[in-house]
Order: sequence, then structure tokens, then C-alpha cells
Amino acid sequence: MGAAHSHDDLELSDSDSEYQEEGEEASYNDASEETPDKSSPSDRRPRTPSSVDDVEARLRALKLKYPTASKNQKSNLQNEVKLYVHHGGNTPKAKWVCFEKLTSYSFLKTSKVGGVHGGEDEADEESESESDGEGWWVLKVSSKVRVKVDAEMQLKTFKDQRRVDFVDHAVWAMKFFSDEDYQVFLGKYRDCLFENTYGYEANEANHVKVYGKDFIGWANPEKADDSMWEDAEDSFSRSPQTVTPVRRNQDLTQEFEEVANDGIQSLALGALDNSFLVGDSGIQVVKNFSHGIQGKGVYVNFGREQQRGGAGSSMAHSTPKKALLMRAETNMLLMSPFNDAKPHSRGLHQLDIETGRIVTEWKFEKDGTDITMRDIVNDSKGAQLDPSGSTFLGLDDNRLCRWDMRDRHGIVQDLVTSSAPVLNWAQGHQFTRGTNFRCFASTGDGSIVVGSLDGKIRLYSSSSMRQAKTAFPGLGSPITHVDVTYDGKWILGTTDTYLILICTLFTDKDGKTKTGFSGRMGNRIAAPRLLKLTPLDSHSAGATNRFRNAQFSWVTENGKQERHLVATVGKFSVIWNFQQVKDSGHECYRNQEGLKSCYCYKIVPKDDSIVESRFMHDKFAVTDSPEAPLVIATNMKVSSFSVSSRK
Repeated sequence: MGAAHSHDDLELSDSDSEYQEEGEEASYNDASEETPDKSSPSDRRPRTPSSVDDVEARLRALKLKYPTASKNQKSNLQNEVKLYVHHGGNTPKAKWVCFEKLTSYSFLKTSKVGGVHGGEDEADEESESESDGEGWWVLKVSSKVRVKVDAEMQLKTFKDQRRVDFVDHAVWAMKFFSDEDYQVFLGKYRDCLFENTYGYEANEANHVKVYGKDFIGWANPEKADDSMWEDAEDSFSRSPQTVTPVRRNQDLTQEFEEVANDGIQSLALGALDNSFLVGDSGIQVVKNFSHGIQGKGVYVNFGREQQRGGAGSSMAHSTPKKALLMRAETNMLLMSPFNDAKPHSRGLHQLDIETGRIVTEWKFEKDGTDITMRDIVNDSKGAQLDPSGSTFLGLDDNRLCRWDMRDRHGIVQDLVTSSAPVLNWAQGHQFTRGTNFRCFASTGDGSIVVGSLDGKIRLYSSSSMRQAKTAFPGLGSPITHVDVTYDGKWILGTTDTYLILICTLFTDKDGKTKTGFSGRMGNRIAAPRLLKLTPLDSHSAGATNRFRNAQFSWVTENGKQERHLVATVGKFSVIWNFQQVKDSGHECYRNQEGLKSCYCYKIVPKDDSIVESRFMHDKFAVTDSPEAPLVIATNMKVSSFSVSSRK
């Protein structure tokens, strides 16, 4: 399991004796080291050029390097830096190698993003500029690095070392020769990032245009009000429920590992006796224990139940991607998308867990017209434990509503003659355009947080879905998943390249502390905090792997506090200590610029891509553990890990 700090945090040496020059090689493999083909001696003999032109072409291709100027000689380069590249990943032999002792960087605006890595034609160079024009800003370093300025660079700053690390087919580091050089680079980088993200030139007027006057601290975190983060830390330490102190040295130990009967598509954790693995063609029931979940051997096959449900049922021909427990976990709602490219559904199936039968196939309908839903969640954090619950929340691109499985007239619908009973639209709003909702979650009192394609996060009270009480601006990346603490004080948004943690607390004009679900927050709004992988871990996870489904640990009682956050990236399950992230004095934040980003986490690696990572309900936390077990599901296995403290 990975530790909180990686090899990319190692301080770079300035000793020339420790340099290993890598830039003199004619070619360089960024992502992997390939073994050259073995050839005969005759194949290795240099071929005689047929003309002077061939000689010149060969010389240009070699990219010959000449000795760099000594420290006492005046260099004509602008924006001078030392360039390093990381070798060895997270292995014991990992090290930084000096790629060029003296080189330069520049920010160029170009339409040629995503070209061949490691050099550009002269014609391409002439079409790029450091001035205005159409295209994207890219960072160019030496002849090797050319990367679009965006969140996927995973840029990490080390102010005390005058250093930045980033990803571009490999993990790179630049060291600057003075504090002024370092600050100049960061200023240019932020301006280019803002323009690439929002399409506006970076200036104060456009910052207000993008973030709004109340959220200007998101653009200038140094000016933001961080008092709410400090108040939250104090309230956490005073909480009477904090019986087991938060320990910095904690280990995860694998307790159980089960092989699934079918390919796992989603994980439905229960707070009572059982949890459920939703697969391609059925559901496997597993038992909840204080050290994790373990199989019971009970399996519900969708195909067999389809025959009982009649010809109108489509369960056997679809794979559920969403499972929602209801009615004291005796029923489950299963929703299947049209296909992977279109995650919407026109209805859902209701499974009676006690009998193992699909009892109803519901349709989404409003005013006599079939509509679709993108996602469904429980009315509140603990609603699945209510034995009489009949309502749940639904979300589509421009709809937010509450569905009721009861007939609006109080008459039980005839499930035999009706091919698809219609859910009752009990409450909600259909927005005309522009919301582009993507995900949502509910608090303990039924308030709702919604994440959008444009990165905005909206807060709705439990009494109204028409207008958001608070709308946090986006940071440029779509919100693909969102979660909220039981008390509604903290929101965790997932994007492809980072997690965003938002404090919803504010003080109203009467001096009372409230959350953004209950009123407008005004201008005393704390800047968010970001949770990121280090450039090295991000590169190790793979360019195509994104953050997915970040969640808080699970509590369903007032006064209790979530203790951890967990997210999935490819084959990694990544865990943060919640209190550590909130601690303004945490070491991660000491030498950073801009929004505070926490890089202190633990990684649980798996052999296969992870479907979902979630903490069990906190009732399963044993006395010697600060947290309930962590459950990690891959396509064919589910593993349980207990959290213990090192002495």
C-alpha cells in the first residue's frame, strides 16, 4: 500500500557530481523503457551518406549538444531552469535524473495541441507565439516538453525548493534559479490556465465575471476567509462522539476477499445485516461483519426473475448500473442506462430482496409524457433504513424531482394488467435549459447538492427544488460525482483530475452559523481545498484513468463526524484523513501557492481496475479501530480492509 509521500517529493540535488545527463541521447522513451532489438554486427555499422544533404540531415537529427555555459559565464537564455525527469516509478530504485543542467521554458499559444512529443518542426514554431491569438496556451521546456496548460498537467509546487513538478508523458521537474524566477513562472502559469479553462484573459474583471464577487476568494485564495475551516477543526476536536482520537499513523489490513459469482457493476452497502454485489446478470448477497463483508451464497438471477415478471420485463436484457436500497433494506431499485454512451433511463426495476423477485418495473413519466432520469438517490442519508419509505430523488440533465411509488390517489396500481406502473412526480422542477446536471446527493435532513457539467455545485434546501440557495462556481472541470456529509457542512466533488472539498458554513447577519443549504452565504465564503495525486502517482495510475466516485465515510446520526474520504483511480483506491485535510496547519499546505491542495493519502493498489471503493456504516467500526472497514470491489473480486493504528 502506498504511503502518504512519494518519490516525487524527494529534494533534487544541485551537486554536479550527482547529475546523470540524459539529454544527450538521440531518443528517449517517456512512458516505458523499451529494449532495443538485437541485430547483427553488420546492421550496427554506420551507413555512408549518399550526399552532403544527407550528412546535414543526419547531423540535424542527432540534435548534438554542446557543453553548457559555466556558472561564471553569462547565458543569453531567457526563463532559465534546470530540467529533471523521474525514473523508476515507485520502485526502490526510483530517482530523479538531470535531463538538462541549463535550459529555458516558454508559454506559447498554438492550435497544435497534442502533436508529436519531444520536438516540433520549425514551421510549427513559427506559427506559435507568446502573444494574443486563437488557440491554447502550452508550456514548452527545452525541445522535449510541450504540454497544454490544464489540470491534467497535475502541476505541484515546492516553494521552499523553487521547484514545480508536472506530467507530460513522464514526470518532470523544473528548478528555478531565484525566488523571483519561480514567482514569475507561477504568475504566467496561472494566467494561461485561467484563459485555457474559461476562454477569457486573466484579469480582475474576468475573475469577477467567472467566479462572482462573493467567490473572488476562489481566484485569490490568500484573500479568502478561512475562519470557517478553523472553526470546523475546533468543533471536531470538541465533539463528544470523538471517542477514538484521529491518528496520523494508520494501517489498512485486508481481512476478507471474495470471488464474485458474476462481473460486479456496482456495490450496494447495507447498514443492517447484508450488502449486495450487483453484477451483469444478478445480485450476490453478502453478510456484513465488523471486519468487512463475506459471501452467503445467495444469488438472485435477473434472467430467471424476468420469466416471472412476464414478457414486459426487460431486466434480463440490461445490466443495472445503479442500485438503491429502500424500506429497511428489504427492497432495491435497479436502474439500467440505455447504453454506456447514454447514461439515461426511462424506468427502473423494484426487487423484493426477501423473496428474490423483481416485483415491479416502473416508468418515469410527467404529465402523460415519458421522460428519462440520469441518477437516483435516497431522500436522505439514512432513508434506506426507513421501513415505510416510498419516495426517492431523481435527477436528469435539466430535472430535479422526487418520485413516489404510491399512487397519487392512494389506490394500489394493478401490477398484472399494467405493463409498467407509472411513478408519481411528487415534487420537483424542470429547468428550461443550461443546468447540465450530472450527479447529486442528499444530507441527513433531505437537503440536496447537485454537480454540473460546467463544474458548478448547487445547494437546494429540503423544502424547495426550484431555486438553489447557494451556487458554487466551477473550477473548469465537470463534476462527475458528488457527496455530502450527514450534517451538510462539507461537500466532496469529483472531477477527472482532482477532488474538491467545500465548506458550506457561513455566519449570517445575526451572528448565527448556518450552512449554504439554508440560506445565501454572502461574501464570507471560504476557498475550497483540492485533493490530488502527486504527479508521480498520477502518471503511475495511467493517463486514461480518472478519479471516480469520491465519498465520505458513512454515518447516519446527528453529532457524528465522517473521518475519511475515499476515491477510485484505475487500479488505485485512495484514502485521505478528513481531519488532516481540514487542518490549515497541515504540512502539505506550507509551501504551496494558490488553492490549498492535499497530497497526503494512502493508496491501496489492486491487480484489476476498481469498480467502487466505500467505507461500511460506522456501526461496524470496532473499539480498537478509528473507522469502519473499507470495501473495494473489482470486476470479479471484493476485498475488505480494517483500519488499525500503528503503535
